[in-house]
Formats: sequence, C-alpha cells, structure tokens
Amino acid sequence: MTGRAVRVCVLAGLCCALVAAGVAFGLGRMGTVAGGDARTGRYVQDTALADEAAAAALEKLTEGAPQAAPPVRGFTEGAWKASEPLEAVDVPAEPAVGALFSPGLDWDDDHHCSGSVVHSAGGDLVVTAAHCVYAGGFRSNLAFVPGYEEGRAPYGVWVPTRIDVDPRWVRDSDPDVDVAFIRVRRAGHPGQRLEDVTGAHQIRFGQQLPVPARLVGYPNDSEKPLGCSNTAVADGPAQLRFDCADVPDGTSGGPVLSSANSLIGVIGGRDGGGDETTSYSSYFGDDVRALYERAVRG
Repeated sequence: MTGRAVRVCVLAGLCCALVAAGVAFGLGRMGTVAGGDARTGRYVQDTALADEAAAAALEKLTEGAPQAAPPVRGFTEGAWKASEPLEAVDVPAEPAVGALFSPGLDWDDDHHCSGSVVHSAGGDLVVTAAHCVYAGGFRSNLAFVPGYEEGRAPYGVWVPTRIDVDPRWVRDSDPDVDVAFIRVRRAGHPGQRLEDVTGAHQIRFGQQLPVPARLVGYPNDSEKPLGCSNTAVADGPAQLRFDCADVPDGTSGGPVLSSANSLIGVIGGRDGGGDETTSYSSYFGDDVRALYERAVRG
C-alpha cells in the first residue's frame, strides 16, 4: 500500500487511537474533530469555529479580484486528447476547483485535499472525498479556497455550514462511498453564493464508461494544481479508474471531469485514491445520487 492510501490509513488510525485513549482534539478554541451525527453521516458546523478557520486561513493567503477564467485547452467537446506521456503536470488554476485547508491545531496546517464546486439549487455546494473531511470524526476547521494558486485566494475563503457523507463511510470507511458534499458560506460576506462567484460543474450520475476524462487536484507540496487527461474506465461495479502517473497526496477530492466537463467522480475510493500510476473514484451511481440529493435538500 503506497501513495495516498498510506496517508489516509495513518490519519484514520491515529485519530481512532487518540479517541480511544480519551485525548482531546479540541485544544484551545480551534477544535479539529467533531462527532457529528454518525447515524446519518452529517455534521452541522459551529459558526464560530468556521469563522475562526476562515480567519486563520486568511492569515496566510492574499485575497484578490477574480481573474478571467482560463480556457481548458484541448478539452472542449470534440477536441479532447489524452496526455502524452500519461503523467500529471502543472495546469492553470480554475475558478470552480480549489484546495481544502485545515488551519489551526491539525495534522495539516497547509492545504491537504482538493475539491470542486458542483451545481445545486442553493449555489453553495462543494464536493470532495469523504476521507478528506472524516477520519474518526469530522474536521471542524475546514476552509475551501477556489481557484487557489501561489498563496492567492482570488475568489475568497469559504467554510462549511454542513458536511454530508454516507453513513457507511463513518461506520467502516467503505471505499465505494468515499464522497462528501460540503455546503459552504463565505465568512464576512452574508448572502454571497459560491456558484455565482466561481461557476460550477454539472454533476452526472450513471456515466457510461469508458469515457474521455481529466482529473485536477492540488498536491500537498505544490502551490498550483496539476492535471492529466486520459480515458476513465470502470473497475468493478462501484469504482472508476483513471491511469496517470504522478498524482500525489493532496489531490484526493479533486474532480474527475468528462470531456463534456461534467463531474463524474472525485479522486478517492479504492486504496485511498490510488498509487503512483493509478487514481480511483467511487462510481457516481445511485448511492452518490442519494447523498447529493440529501445534501441539496438540507
């Protein structure tokens, strides 16, 4: 077991061991793990903790006016082509794709995962991998920075109001449901909707595979995203597989997008997201559809 999988297991194991020992995670005002409702897989974020996470993230970031969205080259309908060689490379930041930070008392003071804006009626929904938000408890100090690049937050810092995961992830980290939806708000900007600022990907359930696709994510040790294009294929009934080298820790939760730019997966699933040459996603079938609809309903 290598790559992203090691990191997930280490964090989950550490978290469970500390909880069993009765160690308090909530040191100071910035608690890092909250129980939420394990039965439903839902966590309603404490407003004060969320505002504190946003403030802590902004201490390290520079907000700026949004720039024009960069073109997604070679990835419009009918113009797709696979990466040559099949290795992930730096790509321009995109407004609807961002990095997840956990500022404060946590294992990951910098960005640790990726996420993307998904269309919803409320215009406030982010999708990522379940292992990015729940490991023995819900991370209570998350901050999402769309379009992040080189220390800049051009579209602001957004914090959860609620997190939804499948109860099977809470119970036994089922890789077939390694997906989470986060409803967010922008601290200090009441009424502003994320989707109005960044745009959003349309989510597609039941995508027929194989299909031309690309993935995007933020490595832990990089200040810009990387991407790769290839064909997404089925790996059993509940996993999507995407072969591309050099997709490291931190890219978990990043979107897998079809050639029509629809969201068909997030990096995660089997082996915590994959290894040095292969990435996975839980397949967006009926289970993920039900989770999405629950997140949207509130």
